[in-house]
Amino acid sequence: MANINIDSQKNRTYDAIVIGSGISGGWSAKELCEKGLKTLVLERGRDVKHIKDYPTTNMNPWEFEHRNEMPYAIKQENPIVSKCYAFHEDAAHFFVKDKEHPYVQDKPFDWIRGYQVGGKSLLWARQTQRWSDFDFEGPARDGFAVDWPIRYADLKPWYDYVEKFAGIAGDKDGLPELPDGEFLPGYPLNMVEKYFKQSVSSQYPERKVISARCAHLSKPNQIHFDQGRVQCQNRTLCQRGCPFGGYFSSNAVTLPWAAKTGNMTLRPFSVVHSILYDEQKGKAVGVRVIDTNTKEEIDFYARIIFVNAAAINTNLILLNSKSNRFPNGLGNDSGVLGKYVAFHNYSARIYAEYEGLQDYTTEGRNPAGGGYIPRFRNLHKQETNFLRGYAAGFGAYRGTSADRSGAGESLKNNLLNPKLGNWQVGSHMMGETIPKESGQVTLDTKKTDDWGVPLLHIAVDYDDNDAKMKKDYLDTMEDMFKTAGFTNIRRDDGSQAPGLDIHEMGGARMGLDPKTSMLNKWNQMHSVPNVFVTDGAAMTSTSTQNPSLTYMAFSARAVDYAIAEMKKGNL
Repeated sequence: MANINIDSQKNRTYDAIVIGSGISGGWSAKELCEKGLKTLVLERGRDVKHIKDYPTTNMNPWEFEHRNEMPYAIKQENPIVSKCYAFHEDAAHFFVKDKEHPYVQDKPFDWIRGYQVGGKSLLWARQTQRWSDFDFEGPARDGFAVDWPIRYADLKPWYDYVEKFAGIAGDKDGLPELPDGEFLPGYPLNMVEKYFKQSVSSQYPERKVISARCAHLSKPNQIHFDQGRVQCQNRTLCQRGCPFGGYFSSNAVTLPWAAKTGNMTLRPFSVVHSILYDEQKGKAVGVRVIDTNTKEEIDFYARIIFVNAAAINTNLILLNSKSNRFPNGLGNDSGVLGKYVAFHNYSARIYAEYEGLQDYTTEGRNPAGGGYIPRFRNLHKQETNFLRGYAAGFGAYRGTSADRSGAGESLKNNLLNPKLGNWQVGSHMMGETIPKESGQVTLDTKKTDDWGVPLLHIAVDYDDNDAKMKKDYLDTMEDMFKTAGFTNIRRDDGSQAPGLDIHEMGGARMGLDPKTSMLNKWNQMHSVPNVFVTDGAAMTSTSTQNPSLTYMAFSARAVDYAIAEMKKGNL
């Protein structure tokens, strides 16, 4: 019997374990496998194979039973996820349904999740911007959160590395607040977006409108063909899964690349209960999993563990990983685990019309989504009554409106000759929220989910800084719209709860001091050196940029460091 147990444990032992298969988990797996480590990738949801498991990707609008609209009954059953812009018939199968995975909202928070191989990398908006030293130096300069243990120079070579492999389209804009990268050709702005860019440049020289940077193959390089991908077809049906691999996802890129090495074992249907800590060895030794279907409890073992379950789930796992050494969660000597959780404020929008450029219209689709306005508030000095700042999206389009009056020949002619309306323009805010100790997630002491994992309480909210920032965004954008000659301006200050930005960050933050942070500059736990966290939980602050590219860079950088430490015998 002893030999059977030893053999059983040996069969469940790997060099490395990666928890999660989304954007950061896929990158961790790729890097570990490429460097020769036998790696187990754990995913709590079902398997999704590239191309094979994209059932709606080539469907026509009329082939959807409800013309891609979700039935009223389903919306009523899913009041949280149905708020997400991509929750329609063509992609609903990639989203978690509310009743199946409950949580407790101590404060309103719309937690949007995708539990399957690839995670939310199948559903993300694919916007990719580098952080700059304005972002990494922000906490030290402005006095919030704690100082980042790194600066842009530490991450720049890793941004270069992941951009070349993933394929990022963008222009070289020469902006210190938004560093340029290793870009494929950017997607051009349309005529009204260019007009607005010129208007802003002439009237507000410190403000810029650029083409949005996105993870799309505008012009693939050989490395992308080697991945089995081809040029983006500009379908903008990305949330269905792309059979061309035109945008970056774990399913199309990093996981198949890891699988080709022969070093990856992918185990879907595996809910991670906790990380196992050996008090005699003084390190983590494995991961406890609950099989989603059988409810069987299984332990897997490894020398190093990468936690990439997405920010809030990573916090949940670490909080639930208790031992005599760590009664309040793995590595939580500082007491900050689960605290200082922040997000991006997307709650304000503004719309208008433009009566000029009537000789032009829009044709085709832009997967980048149009323009992007990098942060310009409080960059070089504190100039407002709020800390930090915001970026913004900007887009313009010109649709048609058909006259449906009449009958017979006149109705046919009206429908075949629709009238062009005025240009419609719009912008949405992407504000940096300030991490606060009160912004936290905690475990329920009595209630568990179907797999015996404690339910999570989320207490994250807006504050006065967010309100002041939102007012400034609306006032500033309205002024810019008026200056550009836009009319019928409509402000929407929104009432959406945090969470719909789908950019939750923090809870296991990086820092210089183990007394006030969970991770060092290598995304390595201060107290448990063979555990690394490279997803959103590691973020010390949120900046205004979309964070996914930074997770990719963190993951590649942390694996490189971990391998070097293993070779030295330190892990």
